[in-house]
Amino acid sequence: MKELEIKGFIETSFLDWDGHIVSVVFLPYCNFRCPFCHNAGLIENSDTYETIPVKKVFDFLLSHKDFIDGVCITGGEPCLHKELGLLAFLQEIKKMGFKIKLDTNGCDPEFLKKIIEDKLIDFVAMDLKEPLDERYSKIAGAEINLDKINQSVKILMGEKVAYEFRTTVVPTLLEEEDILDIAKQIKGAQRFVLQQFVPKNCLDERLRDIKPYPKEKLEAILLKIKQYVSNAFLRGA
Repeated sequence: MKELEIKGFIETSFLDWDGHIVSVVFLPYCNFRCPFCHNAGLIENSDTYETIPVKKVFDFLLSHKDFIDGVCITGGEPCLHKELGLLAFLQEIKKMGFKIKLDTNGCDPEFLKKIIEDKLIDFVAMDLKEPLDERYSKIAGAEINLDKINQSVKILMGEKVAYEFRTTVVPTLLEEEDILDIAKQIKGAQRFVLQQFVPKNCLDERLRDIKPYPKEKLEAILLKIKQYVSNAFLRGA
């Protein structure tokens, strides 16, 4: 198996997959440059991070099978590693009997479709940065192939795997109208999560002084969202 480049490993997390106790694997690199990203080091300075041997992850999982439910694979953008050991890594974890959650920006619908059809993942959390139109590249910080994002949305809404869409609500970047537009575009989705903005360690240092929206404002937006996605809730607020 090609050695997957792992740059972070949390042995036990109760927060990264609702209702599950998981280990979290962090992979470097991303094709987006979202200004509010809080894992900027993994994107721009990954060489300064220790590379964690895959064997260390496997050994921990095998020795904690009675406690750990699964593995959350995040980043960075994990799908950038599809030819760098990720596929074999997923296959090995499934052989061990663990569930897998994938965090993704939806940039690679072909790979997403493959690992869903091969039953290599059990849950997908896909970030939606902005409404799926000309506004998208503004927040993503890069030129985005919107067709691929839309394809990933369509694949998930095909109901072949459990999933959620999630949007980080960043003042100065997202207004209530933007969030409602996203909800309309994913009407009927399994889950839609509004994530509270955390200014600490943002990729764009100018956002580190921005105050998050108050919980009351997010709750008011959430009520409006539920006419489009009934299973919608706040996280981190």
